Formats: sequence, C-alpha cells, structure tokens
Amino acid sequence: MASTSVSRVVPASPDKVWSLIGGFDALPDWLPYIPESTLLEGGRVRRLKNPEGEVIIERLVDFNETERHYSYAILQAPFPVDGYVSTLRVHTVPGQENAAEVQWSGRFNPDSATENEVADLFTGIYRDGLDALHKTLAA
Repeated sequence: MASTSVSRVVPASPDKVWSLIGGFDALPDWLPYIPESTLLEGGRVRRLKNPEGEVIIERLVDFNETERHYSYAILQAPFPVDGYVSTLRVHTVPGQENAAEVQWSGRFNPDSATENEVADLFTGIYRDGLDALHKTLAA
C-alpha cells in the first residue's frame, strides 16, 4: 500500500478553516477543480464532478467534529488506484490563534501504475488543493 501526505499552514483560525472545509459537501467552496458536489445516501456519499465532467464518488468513513477531521474512501474515480482512503485534518498552530495547519493524506493500492506515479499524482492534488485553500482564506 502506498501513501502520501501534504500539510500547509493557512491564514485563519482552526475553527474558521474547519467551518469552510469540514462539511463533506464543501469541496466546491474552496477547491477549484471540484466545481460540483451532490450528497447521496443521507450525506454519507458525495458525487463529485471535475471541470472535464468526470465523476468521482466517495463515501465518508470517519468524521470527528471535535478533532476537526474526516476520512473518505473512493468508490469510483478516474484514478489508477483501489483501496483509496484519505483524511483531511485541521490542526492548531501553537501560539498562533489566526493560523491553522491543514493536513491532507491518503493511502491506496496502485492499479495499472507504479507506487511512485500514484503517490506523485495525489501529492500534486493535495498540494494544489491546499494552495487553493490558502488563496481562498487569504482573500
């Protein structure tokens, strides 16, 4: 099983960051490459579309409001992986009440690709996503 993780300090309190990204349906609010999200199965599944119209379906597998994190599994996506589980987590930054560290991590089994290729793919997705989040919060 391969894995990757990216962290970024963003210019907002952990509570403010979590209020923006903590909803399972909130990706279109801060992630430009996911302009559409539809909740299914009572909010436990989200159907996402990217700008090219490709569909990604994900299931919420863990959610903790108090600790500000959630995890999800990909059920369907145009990615060369199976067994994908990812976590989005917001941490406090000691001594900085108007900053938070956001960590986006995932583990997965490559399918028709090497571990390095898939790790590089998701590292780029996470990095670009956290850069977009920083830009949204800094605006």
